[in-house]
Amino acid sequence: MLRAMDAAVAGLRAHQNKMDVVGHNIANVNTFGFKAQTYTFKEAMYQTSNSSTAGTETAAGANTAQYGYGALMGTIGMDMTASTPTYVGGFNASISGDGFFIVKPTKIDDADPADFKDRDFSFTRVGQFSLDSNGYVVDGDKNFVYGFKSTYDATNKTWSYDTTALVPMRMPATGWVPETDPSFVYGQEDVLISKNISINSAGEIMASVEYEVPNSGTPPKKDTATVSLGKVAIATFQNPNGLTKSGGNYYKTSKNDNAGDATASFAGGANPDLMTGYVEASNVDLAKEFSDMITTHRGFQSNTKMITVSDEMLSDLVAMKR
Repeated sequence: MLRAMDAAVAGLRAHQNKMDVVGHNIANVNTFGFKAQTYTFKEAMYQTSNSSTAGTETAAGANTAQYGYGALMGTIGMDMTASTPTYVGGFNASISGDGFFIVKPTKIDDADPADFKDRDFSFTRVGQFSLDSNGYVVDGDKNFVYGFKSTYDATNKTWSYDTTALVPMRMPATGWVPETDPSFVYGQEDVLISKNISINSAGEIMASVEYEVPNSGTPPKKDTATVSLGKVAIATFQNPNGLTKSGGNYYKTSKNDNAGDATASFAGGANPDLMTGYVEASNVDLAKEFSDMITTHRGFQSNTKMITVSDEMLSDLVAMKR
């Protein structure tokens, strides 16, 4: 009877843990970029009453006889399946496959795209971008969005991208003139004002800016140019399920976790393209979660009933002694 009660208590705890996971999934059914969690049970320890013995010519063999002690939490995993993109328009993007946007609340300019796991970046599937007052591209929580810096070739009027380092993407500095300046310099003081900003399927962030034409008189003549702020970086991992959720639709990684090797490159080619104007929806399957909720509730009720019955049997035993 005591074993039955111990097993039922363990079962209550395990089913309550699963209900916590189910409740968390249902609560985030409308959370952009949310990845549903999965919960599994495993058997608890056993007490062996009789060991397994082999038969002989004169005696039959016997199987093991064991008493179990209920259920425990097995694993809590993540379903990293890409969900349906939701169109919201504007300066937003959704990754059409595996990968994460790379963000950080502080600025660094020299992260190695081939090995950045020890630089305390955060990773997200939610591509809701905007410009802050200093011209930096930021996400919804005001983290800097990292990518590859762009350089302008004034002669050929083309853009190229430096894939040797991850940098926070920013508007060019005031005074940058596309006709004469061969390099695209990220300003440290005043930045040009964007008239329009967008991102394309290759992750290239384009902005229309107004600048002063040199030697055009007083007051100087103003003209507009379309500039590339860079290409947003996409991080990929050998094992995305090895990442750790850190809240707010963000994931973390570390040098010694189970996410495996990580690399950063831009969209297209071996990496998935971006869907511009879209944000990834939650991948919670409500039908599955309601089914799990019902079966988990029934399992919890059954374990409470086992505790009640075991208590009644113990009461009967005490009454017999009296």
